[in-house]
Amino acid sequence: MENKRAVLVTGGAGYIGSHVVRQLGEAGERVVILDNLSTGFKDSVLHGDLVIGDTGDQALVSQLLRDYDVSSVLHFAAHTIVPESVSNPLKYYGNNTCSSRNLLACCEQAGVDQVIFSSTAAVYGIPETDIAREDTPTAPINAYGTSKLMTEWMLRDLSQASSLRHVALRYFNVAGSDPQTRIGQSTRKATLLIKVACEAAVGKRDKICIFGTDYPTPDGTGIRDYIHVEDLASAHLKALDYLRKGGESTTLNCGYGHGYSVREVLDAVQRVNGEPLNIVEEPRRAGDPPLLVAGVERIHETLDWTPQYDDLDFIVKTSLDWEHKLLEFEKKKTEA
Repeated sequence: MENKRAVLVTGGAGYIGSHVVRQLGEAGERVVILDNLSTGFKDSVLHGDLVIGDTGDQALVSQLLRDYDVSSVLHFAAHTIVPESVSNPLKYYGNNTCSSRNLLACCEQAGVDQVIFSSTAAVYGIPETDIAREDTPTAPINAYGTSKLMTEWMLRDLSQASSLRHVALRYFNVAGSDPQTRIGQSTRKATLLIKVACEAAVGKRDKICIFGTDYPTPDGTGIRDYIHVEDLASAHLKALDYLRKGGESTTLNCGYGHGYSVREVLDAVQRVNGEPLNIVEEPRRAGDPPLLVAGVERIHETLDWTPQYDDLDFIVKTSLDWEHKLLEFEKKKTEA
């Protein structure tokens, strides 16, 4: 093993974290991953050392920071299902907020002064403007968004009180999978539209629902900013480079700056797959904004980040390719 300081990735066996770990490994970084595998997958970790454990375990985290001589932490470990956060808020405050507090305490004690945090556009709630910029007021409407915002506040305050510098990346709608289908989105009971639609396309679901067809949008369905997971992962590597070069603490939106409606997404899935979907129209869900698109000027200026996969059909294709690979894997398991 090369004699250089390591990067700790919490939740690195999960969907987004595993793509970041892969890119870090390909860039020659020394990586240690901490994941309890509650929603992540051991097979998704293609680089580095995987340690199975909880981010809130201060003794374990402190040992990893010390043993691997960690200089930077990329923090993904979190519960992410919005409806569940409404029905079980304490689960989200316990894991997403309290465990983050414990992680930051360990970082402060160990002298780790670079943290990149996986935040979310859910901190904006239902913004009054169609474009959500980093200075748009934060008003989360569920425990998921609030739990993430509380960690942003802890990072802000700790950065002001210590040498720690951080980048909080607010994700919009993440989709797609590794174009080479080495890893992908294997989330159980997924709720994200493109993932769910692709599951329906390959027969894992019998229908796909549109929740709300009477929004004040061109086709009546909600519009969201979808970003390919590979582009999102590359933004984390850019953020790490930014902090290493002495960049100041900042918060950045991660999106493409434009959106697609639910109908446009489903049309793309049908077009790429070559088969119609069983689409069922349902009433609006409470708390869904008509349109939510990222203001992205700041991330481009701060990180010199240029997306490579800003193409809806490509996002859908990589999602479908991964779903087909999962089907093959499940078939082989059944035959074995």
